[in-house]
Amino acid sequence: MNRTTLSLLAAVTSLAAVTGFAALTAPDGGTATEATAPTRLPVERSSLLCPAPATSDLAETVYTSYTPQSGAGAGGSASSSGGSTAELRPSVATLRGPADDAGKVGEEKKDGKDEAEKDGSTKKPPSDKPVVSLKQPGKPVGAKASGSAAPALVGTATGSLAPGWTTQQTTTVSAGSGRGVLGVNCTAPDTDLWFPGASIAKDRQDYVHLTNPDDTGALVDIELYGKDGALKSQLSDGIQVPAGASVPVLLSTLTADPAEDVTVHVTTRTGRVGAAVRGAGDETGSDWLPASADPAGTLVLPGIPADATAVRLVAFAPGDDDAELKVRLASATGTINPAGAESLRVKSGMTASLDMKDVTKGEAGSLLLSPAEGAPASPVVAALQVTRGKGDKQEIAYIPATAPVTERATAADNRAEGSLLSLTAPGETAQVKVTASAGTEGGAQAVKTYTVKGGTTLAVSPPVPAGLKGSYALTVEPQSGGPVHAARTLLLPEDGIQMFTVQTLPDDRGLVAVPAAQQDLSVLGD
Repeated sequence: MNRTTLSLLAAVTSLAAVTGFAALTAPDGGTATEATAPTRLPVERSSLLCPAPATSDLAETVYTSYTPQSGAGAGGSASSSGGSTAELRPSVATLRGPADDAGKVGEEKKDGKDEAEKDGSTKKPPSDKPVVSLKQPGKPVGAKASGSAAPALVGTATGSLAPGWTTQQTTTVSAGSGRGVLGVNCTAPDTDLWFPGASIAKDRQDYVHLTNPDDTGALVDIELYGKDGALKSQLSDGIQVPAGASVPVLLSTLTADPAEDVTVHVTTRTGRVGAAVRGAGDETGSDWLPASADPAGTLVLPGIPADATAVRLVAFAPGDDDAELKVRLASATGTINPAGAESLRVKSGMTASLDMKDVTKGEAGSLLLSPAEGAPASPVVAALQVTRGKGDKQEIAYIPATAPVTERATAADNRAEGSLLSLTAPGETAQVKVTASAGTEGGAQAVKTYTVKGGTTLAVSPPVPAGLKGSYALTVEPQSGGPVHAARTLLLPEDGIQMFTVQTLPDDRGLVAVPAAQQDLSVLGD
């Protein structure tokens, strides 16, 4: 994404500032002809953004925040936190989106709090104390919030708490149209995000939440694409997200064209935002749809539950070429072509969908998308809408395409019962180490190593800390073999409803590659 290049440039600039003058030069003062392998160093600052949890007064939200210990990944940070910090605080305000039913950007919800100033600035909430404050690597912390007034959170970690910092937001709504378990990994800010799998059907109330972590305002554009291409949008260009604020935008108010399957494209003209889509249906319940992995010709969507009663694939081709996709299911025993759902054609600039019904047939699996035989590798983004249960007992969750775990990934909120871990090796067999942290209120770390055969999905009940009290974190580290994709499912059934949520586990980006440079001392003279 765009941030990668910017971060790399910033890292090089910082190195130059520290060393005085650095350049890639040959020993004789000429230009180097061979590049030296970059050094991988722990990041020193991380940002996370959590969307406002829910609109229901019945909502109960749990936050779990965690940074792995230094031993949990190669090149990790020191185990002592020293002067490091990792805190999530309330956003300055949660504003009405420009297309909400109450007016324009800069006007807060009428919940008894002060409204924003007329010039678009905002007032701070009654308290800006941290909601979540992490003290040391290796020990997760938890926090709780109740009701509809819980705000979006904006946070930063520094020093030894920054590499791999992860925060999970899990909300339970027991009744109403937004009922369900809504789980989401709080995300880093970005400038270009894709969300295939949203909906503006008549029975849906899908919002995209935009949160700005910076001290200056962000200007955001939202594009919507249905099965016939771009949808005519209203008020979707130049959405203002004030500094430190969060704006929820109801998708159905951006266009007059209803559509069952929609791809949402969020880009920024200025600044950066964290974004997530909250999908909610009258019958299906609700959950968060995170952004898909970057557009690519080959994608993996890990962690389809064994008892899924319906699986729907939604894909979008952002490039100039159509995509002819081969669809395969990596199950516990191998990779198969699901009957009646072996392929999907995605036309350029259009959203395509494939109803896969109960494709897992009682065996957990993951979906593999690749170019059809003889077809070019046209880039696509994709996500799954997964249903458990039927009728008024059904519940949905979303699984976006996710990148492999290259060094380390963490799922922060796990319980003694109800957590399931899915590990997928789409190519070669892989060895994976899984570390269960201590609990938020007590317990001892546990470690287990798994072998994931090539072309399969291994679904396991993960290790649980001895003497666990509270929730705990799971850290996944590939040890050898081919690439591994991971997802964690949290099952929290209530009143006969199979409520659940699935979070994919992309790499935590705790390490950054810094190009090696040779110092040129010739400028110093004799």
